[in-house]
Amino acid sequence: MRRSDAEVDKLELMFQKADSDLDYIQYRLEYEIKANHPDSAGKKNPVTPLKELTALTSRYQTLYARFKPVIVEQKETKSRICVTLNKTMTVIKELQNHTDLELSPLTEEEKTVTEQLKPHMPDL
Repeated sequence: MRRSDAEVDKLELMFQKADSDLDYIQYRLEYEIKANHPDSAGKKNPVTPLKELTALTSRYQTLYARFKPVIVEQKETKSRICVTLNKTMTVIKELQNHTDLELSPLTEEEKTVTEQLKPHMPDL
């Protein structure tokens, strides 16, 4: 067995132990609440929020796993757009220099967009 395989197996065992420990903690909490608060039989079970928290955590992890690739793709797309826009701006400036032409002043909308893009594109 290669070293990396052994490390992966070790990590997997650590995760299994952590999961087992969490199950035991939940069991102990349920037991302690039932043993120390027998008068709460008719009331809402105080363990219910723990179970809801576990379900909520699991749902969050599932959603995060689903949307992580979207976040990565969004960042990459934004980066590609910025690079393309920077290249376009460079070409426009070069054309202006070679033709001695100037662009008409920016409209208010164009000024607003330029201001919004400046933090992402310092060359604007």
